[in-house]
Formats: sequence, structure tokens, C-alpha cells
Amino acid sequence: MTHPTYTSFAQWYREGHLASYVRARKSAGGILNLIEAVQPAGDMSDPAVPDLVLHQYMDCGTRVRGDMGSGAFDVKSDKCGFFLAKPNFANTIMVDSSHQVRCLALPLSQWRSAFDEANVDQTVLDRPDVFRGTFNSPEIRSAIRCLWSICEVEGVPSRLLARAAGYEIISHLCRLGGAKPAPAKGGLSPWAKRRCIELMHARLSEDIGLEELAAEAQLSPFHFARMFKQSLGVPPRVYLTQLRMEKTCELLEKTDIPITEIALEVGYSSNQVLARVFQKNRRMSPTDYRRAMREPGRPQLRREDVA
Repeated sequence: MTHPTYTSFAQWYREGHLASYVRARKSAGGILNLIEAVQPAGDMSDPAVPDLVLHQYMDCGTRVRGDMGSGAFDVKSDKCGFFLAKPNFANTIMVDSSHQVRCLALPLSQWRSAFDEANVDQTVLDRPDVFRGTFNSPEIRSAIRCLWSICEVEGVPSRLLARAAGYEIISHLCRLGGAKPAPAKGGLSPWAKRRCIELMHARLSEDIGLEELAAEAQLSPFHFARMFKQSLGVPPRVYLTQLRMEKTCELLEKTDIPITEIALEVGYSSNQVLARVFQKNRRMSPTDYRRAMREPGRPQLRREDVA
């Protein structure tokens, strides 16, 4: 019997026999794919796909047996612990109870160069210990939690978010595999920092990519992501959101442009998405902010009061 060939983990979870268990699916233009499923006990094996896949079991004490690329294991899951599945390997996974799982798939076509940079002269993909059983990583757990949280607000990860999160996760995976990525030294040069900020301002309405910012700074995306945070104190995605919130406040204060148009001008797909992001960052709706800034006889609300 010939089995179907799947070109990605996302396709497998869209068309394979586990598709009916999917509860949420988020994709950042092929850069990475996020899948959440609630699955029964039984065979959860996956076909060989050219993706590195992190499986995060949200429940504690689930017995998981199988082989994900480096030999058989038989363990119990830790709450929010991880299993790493090797690319291009048809893994076997048997689970003894119903469980909730979140999966992050990184297509090798998008991330191979990042692994090469992060590992210097070795590769986590060739180290068997990281594919055998479960492991914990507070840093990876935090990065993935952030991804899902932003998806709940914005709908899908932006290219900037997807790349930055992917580089962070890869860096931590490499450390778990024994590699030591070179530290980012000194941050961005003054001219590179200035040019990146100018570019972010100029293209505020676009889904700007990390690669474009890195090219402006004449750095690889992997090293740029770390150096940007060192220079400005926050990752590129967070800094971009800050710029968008500042521009939104300015337009709400000084113009009568409808909120739907403001959303598009600052890079959000709809006024609903802008409202969710604004509420999260300013603790009020855009409409309430505009009203508070303009209402006659009312003490003026300062931006720093809601920042």
C-alpha cells in the first residue's frame, strides 16, 4: 500500500488522519506553523517531513513512547514539556491517554542557515540526545507562549515576529544540543540603529521582515535579532508595536481619521485587531482614548498615563 507523501508538517495536520483533532492553526507565510490539538490516546505517529517539529504536551504525566529520530524512549510528559522530532524521519509516537498538544514546525528550507550560524562548527540536527524523550526549557516555553498570546490578539504572527521567535528558539535548541552560539557583542552600530529605526517608521503600515532590517544593518538576520535587542532593550517586534501605538495615539489625538483607516495606516488588518492591541498596550479602547484626549473640561489624559 502506498502512503501519501506530505511536503510539510502543516500539510500533514491539515490532510492526515489527525486533522480532525486540530483546535487552532496559525501560519506565518511558510516561515513557521503553529498547531494546537486535543488528541485521544493511541497512535500519534507522523510521516517524514522536512520540518523540525517541537511538540509541547500541555498535560502532566502522559505516558509517551516512540522514536523521534534517535532511538526508542518511554517517558511521562512534564507539564508544558517538549519533545523534538527530527526532520525527514517518520517518527512513531504512542500516547496512553487523551492529551492537549501544541506543535511548532520550522521548515528546514526557511531555517537551515540559522542553524548553521548558531552552531558554528556543529549542528543540533545531528546530535541524537536532543531527539530522545522529553526536555524542559523555560526560555523556549516563554517564546512559544508569547507567540500564541500574540496570535490571540493579532490573528497570525507577523513575519517579524515569526523570524525573531524562530531565531530565539533555535539559539536555545543549539545550547541544549551542546553548541554555544557566539555572543552578540556591542549591539548595533549607531548608523545601523538609526537606519533600522528610520526604516521601521517609513514602513509602519507594512509587514516588514526581519531580513530587510538585517540587510539595512549589513548583518545576518540571526545576529541582527540579538544585537537589536541589545541596543534598544526590546526585540524588533516589540519596538515595532511601540512605534505603531505611538502613531495611533498621534492620529487619534490630532485627526478625525476613522479608526478603521488608522488601523491600516499603522499596519493592522482591521480596526478589531487594532482595538485588541491598543487595549493590551494602553488599557483602553482607541475610541475611549480619543474621547478622553478631546473631551472639553476634562483633565487632559497624558500618553504616559496609559503607556
